[in-house]
Amino acid sequence: MNADAPFIITAQLPPDLGRWATRLRTAHFPPERNFLDAHVTLFHSLPPSCAGEIKTALASLTAEYAPVNACLEGVMPLGKGTALRIASPAMLDVWRDLADRFFGLLTPQDEHAPQLHVTVQNKVSIEEAKALQTQLSLSIEPRAFRFAGLSLYIYRGGPWELVRIYPFRGKHG
Repeated sequence: MNADAPFIITAQLPPDLGRWATRLRTAHFPPERNFLDAHVTLFHSLPPSCAGEIKTALASLTAEYAPVNACLEGVMPLGKGTALRIASPAMLDVWRDLADRFFGLLTPQDEHAPQLHVTVQNKVSIEEAKALQTQLSLSIEPRAFRFAGLSLYIYRGGPWELVRIYPFRGKHG
C-alpha cells in the first residue's frame, strides 16, 4: 500500500445522471487515459496523514446536509477537452465548509472554489474538443438534480480506490 497516496473528494452524482455522463465519457475520453466513471471533483489532493480527520469531517458534514440541489447547465470548454458545466451554490457551500475544516492541509489547486463540472473528454486536439462541444451543445438541455452525497477516494496513479461513500442525510441545505 502506498502511504503517500493522496485522498480525493467528489460530489456524488445521482445514478441516472452518473450513468449518462459515464457513457459520454466512455465514448469521448481517450481510452488509454479513461480509468474512471463520471465524477465531480471537489478536492484533488488531501494528505494521507490526515485520513482520520478527513473521514470524521465528511461523516459530520454529511450528517448535517440534505441532498444538495444542482443544475446541469450545458457544455464547458476545457481547452483540449470538454466538460458538462454544473451550477450548485449549495455544493459550493459544502466545499467552503470542508475547506475551512481542512485549512492548512490544502494544495494551491484545492484552496480555490472549484468550477463544478464533469469531464467527458480530455487531452485531445482543440479541433476535436470544439467539434464535441458543438455536437453536445445541440442536445444538452439544463437539468435540475441533487447530489446524493460525497465520495472519498485514494489516488494511486490509475483507477481511484473508493474508501467510502458518505450520503447526505441531514436537514441543512
